[in-house]
Amino acid sequence: MKVGHLGQTGAMTEPGRADAGAREPTLVGPLVALRETAARLRLPLGVPGLADDVAARDGVVAQLDDYLLPRLRAARAPLLVVVGGSTGAGKSTLLNSLLGARVSAAGVLRPTTRAPLLVHRPEDERWFADDRVLGSLSRRRRAPREAPANASGVAAPRGESGELVLVASDLLPAGLALLDAPDLDSVSTENRALAAQLFAAADLWLFVTTASRYADAVPWDALAGAAARHAQVAVVLDRADPAVPEVAADLGRLMREHGLEASDLLVVPEDALVDGLLPERAVAPVADRLTALGADPARRGAVAAATRDGAVDDVVVRTRRLAAAARRQQDAAHRLREAVHVAHDEARDRIGAATRDGSMLRGEVLARWQDFVGTGEFFRALERRVGRARDRVVAFLRGRPRAPEVEEAIAHGLAAVLLDAADAAAERTGTAWLADPAGRELVGAGLDRAAPGLADEVATTVREWQGDVLGLVREQGQGRRGVARALSFGLNGVGVSLMVVVFASTGGLTGAEVGIAGGTALAAQKVLEAVFGDDAVRRLTRVAHERLDARAGEVLDRQARRWTDVLDELGAGAPGPGALGALADAVEQVALAERAERPAAGALDPGAADGGRLRGAGAGAVSAAPSTGPGDGAQDAVVPGPRRRGLFRRRHAAGDVDTAGSAGTAGGEG
Repeated sequence: MKVGHLGQTGAMTEPGRADAGAREPTLVGPLVALRETAARLRLPLGVPGLADDVAARDGVVAQLDDYLLPRLRAARAPLLVVVGGSTGAGKSTLLNSLLGARVSAAGVLRPTTRAPLLVHRPEDERWFADDRVLGSLSRRRRAPREAPANASGVAAPRGESGELVLVASDLLPAGLALLDAPDLDSVSTENRALAAQLFAAADLWLFVTTASRYADAVPWDALAGAAARHAQVAVVLDRADPAVPEVAADLGRLMREHGLEASDLLVVPEDALVDGLLPERAVAPVADRLTALGADPARRGAVAAATRDGAVDDVVVRTRRLAAAARRQQDAAHRLREAVHVAHDEARDRIGAATRDGSMLRGEVLARWQDFVGTGEFFRALERRVGRARDRVVAFLRGRPRAPEVEEAIAHGLAAVLLDAADAAAERTGTAWLADPAGRELVGAGLDRAAPGLADEVATTVREWQGDVLGLVREQGQGRRGVARALSFGLNGVGVSLMVVVFASTGGLTGAEVGIAGGTALAAQKVLEAVFGDDAVRRLTRVAHERLDARAGEVLDRQARRWTDVLDELGAGAPGPGALGALADAVEQVALAERAERPAAGALDPGAADGGRLRGAGAGAVSAAPSTGPGDGAQDAVVPGPRRRGLFRRRHAAGDVDTAGSAGTAGGEG
């Protein structure tokens, strides 16, 4: 693997910030843009896989906030080694034993680790005291000798949930910080989530397990995820029984199956605790590895670069998955929106059919119209003496006071048609949304019924349309003396005649209704033709139809917006798959260019490595042996990864040589 300098960072004057004359790494800008866009991604619709999509979005944002951006902006910060793993594996005991002090609570109650504990060298506190890393956690400093457990060994609270406890230790090698994390398989959901967050913020995972827990599924799911994004991992088999070497061999097999064949397997044997600490010989394998890592700036830089590169690649992959998630949201929103349009378009068709097939000329409308036109003698006379038609119309209308009753009956009938269509559209839309997982949770609060106040809205719409009709009649009669005379005596009568003609088609009637409606329409048409002429009547009828359709359409559009406004407010899939895909491409291109220009070695420039030495370092017998795969040579205290030389390993000029403490035994809870 080619490793090198992470951009032009310059000397650091405070945690995470470069000198005024230095430039940020070139990856920061695209990653910040990606982070802000991913954080705005809206995933409100219940599409299949929604939980995974939400977790992926939150994971990308957390990875950028907790690890990638802080690491890029502070290349000289210490390497963050997170110690975590299975419940009861002895993580806290191991950490205490390495530091020679009971800084972390170890006990039999679970969950022991309530708040993560970060151990750093005194001079490195500046890197962790602010929110540069794990900014969602508040900080609390604690003295190294402040007892975290009571006399009985039962864990006492060492920090509140949401806190990061900071402890300084001179024993810690320079360039390293150790973070004690909650159990990955904790009974506490909050602790499991916190453990995942802490591991995502790590430069190096130190995963601790035991013979009784190493095959559990939950930790291996996390480890497989780490392998997929090329996070640097070392596995510690704690409390190993030297008489049962098959455990280390089987653990090595699982490591290979989960993509961790290049990771080191460190074996800490079972041993009795002394004052709550493991003997130095027991922790020597881990102490040697960490101390050697702290003493080698180039190797620390390589570890950070490898994890960082893997995290960048993982963010790119997951961002493209987020783009697909945004597309699924948008497709679902389009599907729901289409259901609204289909239902309300059908309602328009129903209104159009009901106002053209003659069915409006039934019941009350027909009765009031017959009262208005009388026996029909006037119209028979009108047919015999067309030349005097307008005078006859004037005489007819002058004595007919019942036009308002016809107009009112038409209004009631038309309102019933509009209300029925709107109710049917709401019901059909609700049925479609309830059948779609994306819309199921959105239907509620009467959304699948017509809106309150619709009846008043429809009544107003009908009156406005009737006003349109009267306006058409009045406009048509302007400037024509005979017509004006007729209108002066019966504007409403001519108007209702036009309304009847609008509803005149008999396509929806049968039997005797056809003859009645036909006669009704003929009577109305004769009035209009006598007043305006055939061509004008055809034009007036067409325009009146169009205005009725427009008025009804406005009502249905407002009803449809009750549904589409819900979708608009949710903004499903925004800011859109295109924006996410473009940012993923930009990050990938910048990352590849940065790696191509990176020097052959030294991804970090952490300066001198003078510092502490962990308890147990050098306490074991040193052995030099060729590298073997995880699980091979189970009697060794260190079983390194076979194919790609693990970065968590000492390198010698003559080749890779494993340096390990002798096989003692280890024990303890944590």
